[in-house]
Amino acid sequence: MAGLHSAVRPTTSSSSSSSSSSSFSSSSTQSFTSRLLLLLTILSLILASFAFILQWRGGLNDPITRWSPQHNEFPGMDVSGSEPSQSSLSSDCVDLLGQSRSPAFPYFRDWKFGYGSDLKPKICITTSTSAGLEQTLPWIFYHKVIGVSTFFLFVEGKAASANVSKVLETIPGVKVIYRTRELEEQQAKSRIWNETWLASFFYKPCNYELFVKQSLNMEMAIVMARDGGMDWIIHLDTDELLHPAGTREYSLRQLLSDVPGNVDMVVFPNYESSVERDDIKEPFSEVSMFKKNFDHLPKEVYFGNYKEATRGNPNYFLTYGNGKSAARIQDHLRPNGAHRWHNYMKTPNEIKLDEAAVLHYTYPKFSDLTSRRDRCGCKPTKEDVKRCFMLEFDRAAFIIASTATEEEMLRWYREHIVWTDKELNLKLLRKGILTHIYAPMVIIQGLRESGVFSSIFTSAMQKSLSKDNFLKSIESSNSSGAITTGVLSSRKMGNSGDSQATARKVLEIQEVVSHPLAIPPLSPPGLHDFHIEA
Repeated sequence: MAGLHSAVRPTTSSSSSSSSSSSFSSSSTQSFTSRLLLLLTILSLILASFAFILQWRGGLNDPITRWSPQHNEFPGMDVSGSEPSQSSLSSDCVDLLGQSRSPAFPYFRDWKFGYGSDLKPKICITTSTSAGLEQTLPWIFYHKVIGVSTFFLFVEGKAASANVSKVLETIPGVKVIYRTRELEEQQAKSRIWNETWLASFFYKPCNYELFVKQSLNMEMAIVMARDGGMDWIIHLDTDELLHPAGTREYSLRQLLSDVPGNVDMVVFPNYESSVERDDIKEPFSEVSMFKKNFDHLPKEVYFGNYKEATRGNPNYFLTYGNGKSAARIQDHLRPNGAHRWHNYMKTPNEIKLDEAAVLHYTYPKFSDLTSRRDRCGCKPTKEDVKRCFMLEFDRAAFIIASTATEEEMLRWYREHIVWTDKELNLKLLRKGILTHIYAPMVIIQGLRESGVFSSIFTSAMQKSLSKDNFLKSIESSNSSGAITTGVLSSRKMGNSGDSQATARKVLEIQEVVSHPLAIPPLSPPGLHDFHIEA
């Protein structure tokens, strides 16, 4: 038994030692795991706190808050100038079109476009308008979004009324110029009256009168643009939107900053709206289909589809087809009609853009027929309209609006202006004659939904205008009559003798140069031009 006991003892001792070792190993493992978990937890909390601090201080670009009203970016438009990745650009576009939140724009801060001092180059637009706020406000703010900082609005009619002009004057960067007697007297002294390049448009009514008025206003706008430190000036009507296609940022500022320094003028070919309904109320927000310019189409495509694209109208476009232009501010710059600029001392070096265009919303509303008719006092005869209108379609539209019943006008409007044939539309879209352009529509709808336009009304109500000066300018405008009438009568009475002498003196000092005639609105090439080329 003693031997047995002594034989068993070592075995028991060995088992006890093994159990103790196993327990110690398990305890060590659990302790290590607990410490590791604790370390990871602390590290996670530290990282989360660090990320929160960075985001709170503005150091982290959170994609969730990227499109909040306080964030100042637009798809592909990094203000810092850094090159975004392709995936970032793609997600930006999807985010803009897919989300219901209001987009923020690059020159936008706290619902105010206060980036004027940051824009390079500085771009201004001048226009002569009688349009109301429903057209003017979207026009102004759309161009602010793409990079225009200053607007010179020569207003009359509805645009000069108290309710409209009161709002326009509250918009930063907008200069409102009223058609006062003082303005007429100042323009009566213009050197334009002593030269030949615009002389063929003098002393004629309607469109010719407007053309002279626009040229005189453009001349004054050049002076204001130079005084304001502008780099580029553009003349546009309030039924036209610039379309800076071909730029990564959809930015007019980028487009013009890329123009070589030796270029004086940039020509934007115009596209013409092709409305698909006869009940359009807000063209900028409802119209997306446009007919391309001859300059942006292969000749075989243009002339091969000319008859179908014309649809029985006098020309390929209803109205003009020679585009609009931007001019670099420099010495001796002058207007050359509403569509071009020129220089008194040299022939400008100009380029024509391959992708960017002017979108012309031509007769987009049925009411445009009668509104144009009401602005002209010509007789509705084929002979008389020739002295009032430069383009054939305008002449035909004026006669219809002056002689037909409303039902007949609507039928004519549908036949000649509205694109109701969906098969033809699809064919011309495939050929490239027609195209859909959505960017202006998206931007303007975004501005409207964001409350930009309504905030302008609120701001106008809150700001106190100088009532006495305002009423004085309105009364003076009403008593002065039409601009051209005032100017012409002044010249007939010989009141501008001093200015004529001054102009002649200037011409004697300067080198005598031959100035080309002003460029009027011109129709696109027709089939006759194609046969001549062939």
